[in-house]
Amino acid sequence: MHELPIPFLLGAASAATQIEGGDVSNSWYDWYRQGHIKDGSSPAVADNHYTLWREDLSLMEQMGIETYRFGVEWSRIEPEEGVFNEEALAHYREEIQAMVSAGIRPLLTLHHFTNPRWFEAMGAFENPRCVEYLLRFSEKVGRAVGDLVPDYITINEPNVYAMEGYLAGEWPPGKRSFSAYRRVLTHMSACHIALYEMIHRVRREMGFTDTRVSFAHHLCAFTPQNPHNPWHRFCTSLAQRGFQDAVTNAMYLGKVGFPLHRHGGIRPGQWCDFIAVNYYRRITVAGLSMNAPQGAAVNDLGWEIDPRGLARVCQKVYDLLPRPIFITENGTCDNNDLYRSRLIYEHLKALCDAGLPVERYYHWCFCDNFEWLEGQSARFGLVHVDYTTQRRTIKRSGEFYAAMIRSRGVSDELYQRYCEVSYPQSGEEVKHE
Repeated sequence: MHELPIPFLLGAASAATQIEGGDVSNSWYDWYRQGHIKDGSSPAVADNHYTLWREDLSLMEQMGIETYRFGVEWSRIEPEEGVFNEEALAHYREEIQAMVSAGIRPLLTLHHFTNPRWFEAMGAFENPRCVEYLLRFSEKVGRAVGDLVPDYITINEPNVYAMEGYLAGEWPPGKRSFSAYRRVLTHMSACHIALYEMIHRVRREMGFTDTRVSFAHHLCAFTPQNPHNPWHRFCTSLAQRGFQDAVTNAMYLGKVGFPLHRHGGIRPGQWCDFIAVNYYRRITVAGLSMNAPQGAAVNDLGWEIDPRGLARVCQKVYDLLPRPIFITENGTCDNNDLYRSRLIYEHLKALCDAGLPVERYYHWCFCDNFEWLEGQSARFGLVHVDYTTQRRTIKRSGEFYAAMIRSRGVSDELYQRYCEVSYPQSGEEVKHE
């Protein structure tokens, strides 16, 4: 029996830079111009959603999407320091109004990896004044759309942003400095707390009492390859703390621990109204090696698939601070859409079996998009995008997701029709479309 009733809202997620196109004054467009995108594709094109948003919203309605997590492009709204584009704000307001009229609940992300060129040039989140700049921009957005949006993500995946941009050197600004990594994580934690307080204040001034604010935390299921090996266990603990646990403590509770620095803006408190989890993978740790074991289930990027890990990471954060849980991102790179439906089912089943207070699940992502370093070559969407024509087509996994929303769960028939497939295994060659 594979029947699975689903008691929470089912939605989809996206990020402004990854879908909108048309903006060329941000850090990721500059990263593309410097030749860092693997397939050479440009975020200046992406999905042209800024123009085609009505078409995308119509597809969401057709699929029955109940809630949509989306972002605004900081560089489009504030292209120069202190200079705000009122037309861009009006555009986002119109889009949100249409979303609400369609019965789709908005979840607004204020910062999702991308910076305006002027902010990047002054050091971005290494600059101690970053709190001031992000706060000013976010308050401008909050006052423009706060009457329409009760739920907010302040910052998306601060640990990924800091790791990739300042430690691994793979993302802008391309640094490899542990001290820079520490500064950025510290400043982003202070930013989150400042934004949490500001959003609540602004919406109180508007007369609203239903505000909910969090940050989207990228959590991995770190696992020692050999649980009986002390070195494997130690490296697992070290990696988990350095990548996610210290951020969890700082942004949820205002508790500072290594690798973060002490900062006046990080104060003890409870700084999240819901737990927002982005989850994609297990990371198996064998000393300094973190590769998927031979024969493990993996996606097209080689990420190890572990649906039960989603429930484990949610439980750990919930034990720290009991709050309603939103899965703000979960999905996979499956370029031929072969096993995405099974992956969705198994992650939802893990959540339902855990008995946690999950309120929303956002599939990443709604449609194929500009997937950062991978460009357009890594497809995560429920909707296929032909990047030459910008034509949208609902995938087989999108049909499964829509059927699941209509029936409020997964029946045996639905499972058998869409989910009885195998995952790729580590060590196999994955053929791309």
